[in-house]
Amino acid sequence: MAAAERLSRTPGDRAKPKRVVNGNIRLGRFGGVEVRINWSWLVILALIVWSLTDGVFPSQNPGLSRGVHLAMAIVAALLFFASILLHELGHSWQARREGVEIDGITLWLFGGVSQFKTRFPSAGAEFRIAIAGPLVSLILGVVFVLIALAGLPSAVDGVAAWLGYINLALLVFNLIPALPLDGGRVLRAALWRTRGDLAWATRVATDIGRGFGYLFIALGIAMFIFQGSFSGAWLAFIGWFLLQAATAEARYIATEAALDGLRVRDLMVRNPVTVDGDLTVAQFMDEVARSHRFTTYPVVDRERPIGLLAFRSVAAVPRSEWETRRVRDAMIPLDEVQVLTEDETAVEALAALSSPTANRGLVIENGHLAGLLSITDLARTLEVGRPRRPAAA
Repeated sequence: MAAAERLSRTPGDRAKPKRVVNGNIRLGRFGGVEVRINWSWLVILALIVWSLTDGVFPSQNPGLSRGVHLAMAIVAALLFFASILLHELGHSWQARREGVEIDGITLWLFGGVSQFKTRFPSAGAEFRIAIAGPLVSLILGVVFVLIALAGLPSAVDGVAAWLGYINLALLVFNLIPALPLDGGRVLRAALWRTRGDLAWATRVATDIGRGFGYLFIALGIAMFIFQGSFSGAWLAFIGWFLLQAATAEARYIATEAALDGLRVRDLMVRNPVTVDGDLTVAQFMDEVARSHRFTTYPVVDRERPIGLLAFRSVAAVPRSEWETRRVRDAMIPLDEVQVLTEDETAVEALAALSSPTANRGLVIENGHLAGLLSITDLARTLEVGRPRRPAAA
């Protein structure tokens, strides 16, 4: 599975990498692609280990002890997620060959997702990127099946057989023509190639994706009610995910069409009210905030931007410390702020500012502050239409 996501910064002004960001733990880089694990991955890992230990391996390999079954389950679960990672790396490595920028891979509750910084350049490129993951799953499934047929010890045979089965099952599931599954992206690429209209192809593929989402929800509820099967609840949950993801994909294309042709320079606030980093909080309140009431202020040092001062950060400073604390002590430093350029597209800026922790960005050109852009500016553009000229503070 793959998702387009834009996180934009200017070269030389990038944030320092953090070990944990938004609940995702950075594992490192594999073949030039950053890999992260979301906390929800631990939930599904525990469920897989439990189900394999108590159900699958005791029935499949009954002559082994519970300790061996537990060890088999742990190894199988870890190799399963390694298989998912290889599947996603297949997408990401092919995307790099197609010239698509990669933000990284995140392993989470529903498996994995490759996050792209830029859109697919053509229908052929999307097809090749989409099919790369399933091809990896096919190869892994065949290899594990061959290992299972090689007459190895029972514990190894059991793990390999399950991994072969689960990789081939995921291959079939991923090829369902429901966006955002790989099969849905293959379908959209085919429709895009046939008619040359990405928006139309996306609408058709997302409608089919929503149809499968409703179908899975209905089947899951029926299985849960009439059979008492917990897998029915899981199927309904997957259907809900497909429904939400397909809707988000359609919304993204509609937003991209609405912002088409607009760049950061068309929407940013030029000449925003700035604050000197050496001012005390008391001076800021008396000299700036009293006459210019905003939620955020760019902070400068000799006219060079060094951060953003959110008013909520000022409010968190005890009144007794206003005379001694300086603005630079309360600001968000530049390496934690979204940095944009005037030439970036509005779509790229929207993706960069969509995070709840980074909904405002500084527009910097040649080390100097050119303007300020917030998610509110972009939302206003989507609501009222294209602006005639850049705003000014």
